Amino acid sequence: MSQNLRVGVLAGGVSLCLLLGALVFQYWGGLAPCEMCVWQRWPHGFAATVGLGGVGLIGLGSLSHRAGKAVAVLALLGLAVSGGIGVYHAGVEWMWWPGPAYCTGAGYVPGSAADASSFRIVRCDVAQWRLFGLSLAGYNALISLAAAGTGFFLLQRKA
Repeated sequence: MSQNLRVGVLAGGVSLCLLLGALVFQYWGGLAPCEMCVWQRWPHGFAATVGLGGVGLIGLGSLSHRAGKAVAVLALLGLAVSGGIGVYHAGVEWMWWPGPAYCTGAGYVPGSAADASSFRIVRCDVAQWRLFGLSLAGYNALISLAAAGTGFFLLQRKA
């Protein structure tokens, strides 16, 4: 397997693991995602699909081996974008900068006050869970950016 394909698998695999981890925290851990949490999931889905799917298509012969570098770079970019959103979200949680008005502070609930009891507003500026002081957004930022940086470094190395 070429270096490009290994990097594509790395980026897609890390994104898939982080996405599955977020879903475990949501469905088994009971932590409902805020809007910014959901933003971080989309690039992971992209990176996992492009990285693992692209490498799979190359392995099956449906995609040329020359596409390996493009697959790796696109998957790494998806991983890095999610990490960047994670940095932004963690900064909002630490009150380093303001977040979107609709998911920080009081929030907005459509309908009357009687209808509001069925809604749960998940604020973007309040971390629901922390370990060693870092929230899930912080861990996403660290892991995503470290993996993306490692992947870009590996792509630059001579074979």
